[in-house]
Amino acid sequence: MDYQLLQIVTLVTVIAFGGDIRKTTEACSSDDLEGLNGFKNGIQMDTSGRLAKWVGKSCCEWEGIVCDNATSRVTQIHLPGFIDKDMFQTQMVGQLSPSITLLTSLEILDLGGLVSLSGTIPQTFGMQLPKLQKLHLFGNNLTGPVPESIGELPNLQELALHENRISGSIPSSLGSLKNLKRLQLYSNQISGTIPFSLGNLTNLVELDLHDNALTGHIPFSIGQMQSLEKLDLSSNMLSGSIPSSLTNLTAISVLYMDTNYLEGTIPFPSRAGEMPSLGFLRLHNNHLNGNIPSSFGYLVSLQRVSLSNNRLEGPLPSSLGNLLSLTELYVSGNSFSGQIPKSIGQLSKLIMLNISNNLMEGPLPQEMSTLQNLQTLDLSFNPLNLSAIPPWLTDLPSLSRLYLAGCGIKGQIPNILQTTESPIQELDLSVNLLSGNIPTWIGSLPQLYLLNLSRNSLDSHIPDSLTNLHDLGVLDLHSNKLTGSIIGAFDIEQGSSGGSLTYIDLSDNNFSSGVEEIGVKGQLNIQHLNLSHNLLKGTLPSSLGKLNSIHSLDLSFNELASNLPEVLEKLTLLERLKLQSNHFSGNIPNGFLKLRKLKELDLSNNVLEGEIPEGKPLIDFPGSSYSGNKGLCGKPLGPCKLRGSSDMNANIHEFN
Repeated sequence: MDYQLLQIVTLVTVIAFGGDIRKTTEACSSDDLEGLNGFKNGIQMDTSGRLAKWVGKSCCEWEGIVCDNATSRVTQIHLPGFIDKDMFQTQMVGQLSPSITLLTSLEILDLGGLVSLSGTIPQTFGMQLPKLQKLHLFGNNLTGPVPESIGELPNLQELALHENRISGSIPSSLGSLKNLKRLQLYSNQISGTIPFSLGNLTNLVELDLHDNALTGHIPFSIGQMQSLEKLDLSSNMLSGSIPSSLTNLTAISVLYMDTNYLEGTIPFPSRAGEMPSLGFLRLHNNHLNGNIPSSFGYLVSLQRVSLSNNRLEGPLPSSLGNLLSLTELYVSGNSFSGQIPKSIGQLSKLIMLNISNNLMEGPLPQEMSTLQNLQTLDLSFNPLNLSAIPPWLTDLPSLSRLYLAGCGIKGQIPNILQTTESPIQELDLSVNLLSGNIPTWIGSLPQLYLLNLSRNSLDSHIPDSLTNLHDLGVLDLHSNKLTGSIIGAFDIEQGSSGGSLTYIDLSDNNFSSGVEEIGVKGQLNIQHLNLSHNLLKGTLPSSLGKLNSIHSLDLSFNELASNLPEVLEKLTLLERLKLQSNHFSGNIPNGFLKLRKLKELDLSNNVLEGEIPEGKPLIDFPGSSYSGNKGLCGKPLGPCKLRGSSDMNANIHEFN
């Protein structure tokens, strides 16, 4: 009776779960067991502890393993890297064993993110793993080529080999993977050309080959990829023109071709509807030339466009105003000329507009005042000859980042900037013709993070109100005519939001005092400090040793005196230390040998003396780093003379 009841319960369970019952207590296939143990034996260290649990013969019960319930064959291996509870990246140190190919029923292999997994991809993958659908070996340390046999995997849907050190060329056999949807080979060392056969991948949704060493032309066949949504060919060495076949990509939503060496004009579609779904277009950092065609405005689904750093010229077409979904437009670093088209004012969703480093002329169109969502505007380094900032610009309700460097602005810093609709976070008015004082109202911009007024003709002193800018992170006032004390720049205390100055450049001015304030107010997050080419006097304070985050310190060409302070040895993150052309005296402290990250050092033209402490990094710098100090000796300068050697020789002669 009990046996019959057990049969009934078993039958009900089978029906409930569709007839699939995992035989967890049975030993798995001998081939699978051998393949998994071979993989385990190739790993010297597994910080995740998963492989340590692989014991016995019931491999279907092992962590990361999934089996087919009917056959007990291994179908999935999931052992990706992850961040553990101590916030460390897990690692599997060792080689990818070829024995993995013994698991002939494998459908998914996920070993992504195991940063120390090395070796090569087995050449027989395609011949021995016919059921493979997803191959994730990204973020490892694999070398060697992409195996030609991978093109023999008829069911493969995802091939993710990015962020390794894979070399060689892209196999033309990959064009046979009719079911492939994602091909990610970016951030490797792959060379050669893009195979023409890739155009056969009509189901491909994503093709990402950026950051390799690919050469040659973009194949015309790429236009056959009717399902493509993302195309990234950036950071390669591709040449030639962009094939006109790209206008046939009716489903593409992301196009990345930046950082190549492409040449020629951009053959954009000549009529509406050829690329109706194109949402992201990035062609920056190439050698593209010619105009932006008027038909560009037909790409009505565009949301983000970057054509920066090419050789494009001519006017910006008025058809840009048709791109009503556009949120970001980057066209900096070209040779565009003429005026900004009035139709730009129709882009109601525009958030970011960067037209810097071109040949655009003024005046700015009044129609831009309707850009209610614009947050960042960069018109820097154009011959706009604005003379003054248009009043409507400060009425933009969302504008928080304004860059107008090198735009020919004259006179005093305009007061209208203190009454902007949106609180200014970043303000760059450098390389203009500004004169007069830095206005006290600057201190009333509560959210200001970046202030760049460098390379103007501003005079007087740093206003005391600057101390109110608790969120200020970047202060650049170099190359002006400012005088007095630098104290105002160091009285800014950390705000409640955690902001603190990380970058200060007051060089090339006429400041004469305030050195003693460095580090006193707890500006511990300063990473870059440049006070060079001023008239600063006095001694370096011991509080300088509190700047334990500093990477670059330049106090050169001043009138600073006294010994080099021992506290400098505490600045262990220093990569650049420039103290030349002052009046520093005494010895170079032995503690300088603790500055192990130092890459640039200049102590020349002071009155230092004694032997240069022997050891790295001091002996690695050229003699010019120490020249102009008559009392210095030792490597890399000449050897030090033995003190009192002439007297010793005389005594020896008399004794003899």
